[in-house]
Amino acid sequence: MYGQKTSVAVAYCKRGKGLIKVNGQPIEHVQPEGLRDKVLEPIYLLGYPRFSGVDIRIRVRGGGHTAQIYAIRQALSKSIVAFNQKCKYTYISLGLEETKHKPGRLDVDEATKKEIKDILMSYDRSLLVADPRRCEPKKFGGRSARARFQKSYR
Repeated sequence: MYGQKTSVAVAYCKRGKGLIKVNGQPIEHVQPEGLRDKVLEPIYLLGYPRFSGVDIRIRVRGGGHTAQIYAIRQALSKSIVAFNQKCKYTYISLGLEETKHKPGRLDVDEATKKEIKDILMSYDRSLLVADPRRCEPKKFGGRSARARFQKSYR
């Protein structure tokens, strides 16, 4: 979630061909057009080759257009960091990475995860860290959460 917003985006990341879809649509078709670059920022920062081996499906709901855009970019960033930490697959046959392991073996890659995190954090902290602020509920005796009705003695 981003800011004091109610939008929630959930990203599902798995090995694949590099497809990134938001609510079943390709990420290039995200609306509004003016904020499309905001969604693509993690891809621009990390480079498309990091996303070429994974398929990411993002479900987003709630909030307005802007809140959804920020929720999508945060879910995208978090999912690629988590994938590189937990599910880093090494491919000797494709020549993507030089290791002593067999092709397709599960291997935790802490260095790659840290590198990706540093790139994203140095650009914008909100790509990885959610804003914990929420709307405070209204109380009795006033018109809002903190404001009280004016006191009168006559």
